Amino acid sequence: MGGGAQIVVVGIGADGWEGLAPAARAAILDADEVFGSRRQLELLPAHAPPRRAWPTPLASAVQELLDRPQGNVCVLASGDPMLHGIGATLAARLDRRRLRVIPHVSAFSLACARLGWAAAEVELVSAVARPPEVVARALQPGRRIVVYVTGAGGAANVARVVCRCGCAPSRFVVLEQLGGPAERVIETTAAEFGQRQVDPLHVVAIECAREPTAALRARVPGLPDAAYESDGALTKHAARAVALAALAPTPRGLLWDVGAGSGSVAVEWLRCEPSARAIAVERRPDRLERVRRNALALGVPWLETVAGEAPGVLAALPPPDAVFVGGGVSADGMLESCWRALLPGGRIVAHAVTLEGESALVAARGRHGGELLRLEVSHAAALGGFSAWRPQLPLVQWVCEKPPAEGR
Repeated sequence: MGGGAQIVVVGIGADGWEGLAPAARAAILDADEVFGSRRQLELLPAHAPPRRAWPTPLASAVQELLDRPQGNVCVLASGDPMLHGIGATLAARLDRRRLRVIPHVSAFSLACARLGWAAAEVELVSAVARPPEVVARALQPGRRIVVYVTGAGGAANVARVVCRCGCAPSRFVVLEQLGGPAERVIETTAAEFGQRQVDPLHVVAIECAREPTAALRARVPGLPDAAYESDGALTKHAARAVALAALAPTPRGLLWDVGAGSGSVAVEWLRCEPSARAIAVERRPDRLERVRRNALALGVPWLETVAGEAPGVLAALPPPDAVFVGGGVSADGMLESCWRALLPGGRIVAHAVTLEGESALVAARGRHGGELLRLEVSHAAALGGFSAWRPQLPLVQWVCEKPPAEGR
């Protein structure tokens, strides 16, 4: 076995000790110490081993747990520990030979069972330790969502976001103390739920319906430009859709959005693939604040931001799986710095609307290969009593994949 204390994570529900399987009870009773929330620890019988409630913040206690040289420790988790739980946190940092997980029925499964929803067709969103705006990414008509929340005001916070996103008519179901003797279900709409407080142990189920005048926010690339707060530094929706298709968001992939402007490419990278990461790099503080507001409003608050002038600031960042350069392509060393940092097999996409930028892209293609695309988009607009085409500036796009054998 790996060195260090042996840790077993036991999922426990609102049904407490009575709802645990024999193996779960044995794991608790065999432990030298049991960690958990105060609510979870109170569910254990008097003869259980010594108990320790998680402190706030949790990080220091988790590190202490990982550093224990010996012994047997039990960690209590709500429901399925590997579903947005402490089990997943420990598994990411611990030698698997030191970890054993005994799951319980998750609140997600119980909610789907109570509502008669096929679990495979329901999206799970966790707003635990995240802003409630995280639900905004999932709000499309007809989608069914279960949201994990914390605190008596958790459901009210989610209802506020749902209404702000134009989905006030959505079916809104609050399920308290699922699986326990005090279980209760409250069914209403997001608009009617208001700011009421509920039992702190609850989840929210949403069946999305939008208001007739509300904008549709799909997760495919190319949101309407009006979805973003912008000062004009924005990759327009047609160009953005083409860029995201070339960038090809991948699970756990890291994107650099260099010269982020309003952050639209980074935001839509994360909306396409929620397990991915993105870093928006922008030299102007006012624009960086705007990037953060856009990320929050569109349901991807985990977007990271870095203030500074590229390419110099890029040296301190973790290597990316994909890079988008939307501004400053002609800056000295910009494209080469991004190319060197790019992981083998990664993709770079760069846009230019100036002759100088276009020249830089042509030169980069000469050095590294790839493809050049010229994109010209026009929109119909009023011209007196008639309509005419109003062209945007022509855009040149360079797309290139770094060969797997090529190092940094």
